[in-house]
Amino acid sequence: MNAIVKRKASRKLKTLIAILLAWPMASGAQSDVTALVKGGEILVGGLITIFSSSKKNPASTTVESVCIKNKMTDKITLVLTRQTEDGEEFKKELIIQKDSKECLFELPKGVYSYEVILANNEVYKKGEYLFKDKTVITLKEEVKEEVKEKPVEETKEEETKTPTG
Repeated sequence: MNAIVKRKASRKLKTLIAILLAWPMASGAQSDVTALVKGGEILVGGLITIFSSSKKNPASTTVESVCIKNKMTDKITLVLTRQTEDGEEFKKELIIQKDSKECLFELPKGVYSYEVILANNEVYKKGEYLFKDKTVITLKEEVKEEVKEKPVEETKEEETKTPTG
């Protein structure tokens, strides 16, 4: 008798799991394509974080990942260059769309020259960066505040007349 009850409970549980798994597929999509892509990006990033090795090898000559987030108003191009020990130039170029993120994996450790180029081919930033560990860089637009100068007030010296008596 007990085995029959277990079998029925097992069948009910399997049916419930199948219904729960099939329910989202049967219902219509509740988001547009961009939200779906961003969700997929978050899911993949989470899976990479979960399944990446948590053990750090101090003797490693590569950086696990370098990610760049673009919070600017338009797409940007990031150019990373580095001279290798052999004297050859190592160059990577990333085109990062607005509100998006791009990553480089297994990047050799070291000092890289970087150049951030805007969509109108204007150089936004230029410099050097030392990549020695997993890194996420967020690029935001700098808000420039205009300094309003106070108008110089002309001061008139009043002539004081002394009474002559």
